[in-house]
Amino acid sequence: MGRGRSRFIERASWLLRLPLETPTIPFEDVRSGCTLWLKLDYLLPSGCTKDRMATNIVAYAIASGEVSPSTIVVEASSGSTSIALSMVCATVGVPFRAYMPKTVSGERVLMIRRLGGDVVLTPAGQGMDGAVAALLHDSGTEADLYAARQFENPRNVFAHQHTTGPELIQQVGVRLDGFVAGVGTGGTLMGVAHALRDHGYDTIIARAMPTATFTADGDPEVVGGIPGIVEGMSRLIDPDAVGLEDPVLVPEPEAMATAREFGRRGLGIGPSSGLNIAAARRLAARLGPGHHVGTILPDRMERYFSTALFDDVTAEL
Repeated sequence: MGRGRSRFIERASWLLRLPLETPTIPFEDVRSGCTLWLKLDYLLPSGCTKDRMATNIVAYAIASGEVSPSTIVVEASSGSTSIALSMVCATVGVPFRAYMPKTVSGERVLMIRRLGGDVVLTPAGQGMDGAVAALLHDSGTEADLYAARQFENPRNVFAHQHTTGPELIQQVGVRLDGFVAGVGTGGTLMGVAHALRDHGYDTIIARAMPTATFTADGDPEVVGGIPGIVEGMSRLIDPDAVGLEDPVLVPEPEAMATAREFGRRGLGIGPSSGLNIAAARRLAARLGPGHHVGTILPDRMERYFSTALFDDVTAEL
């Protein structure tokens, strides 16, 4: 192995030693009489839980020889994974390219570009399918690309099974009766679920799922969706492997209102965190007083300034 390659491998090993631990705080939910345990993954370096997955995937791809200094790491993402990957790739000195639908907030594109990544914006009407198609096209025509494959890469689940889950269990200190999380890739939900089962817990584990609401005329209310929550793309969800319960359904306006509520409580979180807290409240209400329900707060509010999350406030300049 050449000296340059050896130094590159050392950087990958250093990545895996980064302290990515985040705190977990209790919230006494007076509505249900339960304690909600909120893991503050929005405090990770790029502002999102995706740092755990991105670090693990890139480090192991370098160690296995799949990524060299000249390799372009690529990913189709609605934003948070690409922000995390652009940060990790910049840290080890490899280029990164994101494929994203034009519906993503401008803040996300700016963050990726500031971290040195390239962005390919695909037609809005094609959604994430269009971003994936563009990535697959380039992967078939360009040499030396490495696709992170967040929706199917087992390293995604592995990262949460061996970091997020054990941290949550240790920090809570009591048996969790329930755990909920929204699904984009499914890595967080499956990873934490495996960790809970590894510890012998019979915790109720369920997906937090946003639902549309309708006007009196029967038309769907336009809220803006919950960024990062993608229906039908995960290849990592395996309900039988961890005993997933039926999803906890949360109306989109409730998820957004919850994110705003906890912002006023001092937690600068995004819409997916609002979804998770609202789902945890609903599961807690079902379980009854005295139970403990955990969830993850995935990302920070700064990447949502131009979205519906901030429709209720103004900046007077």
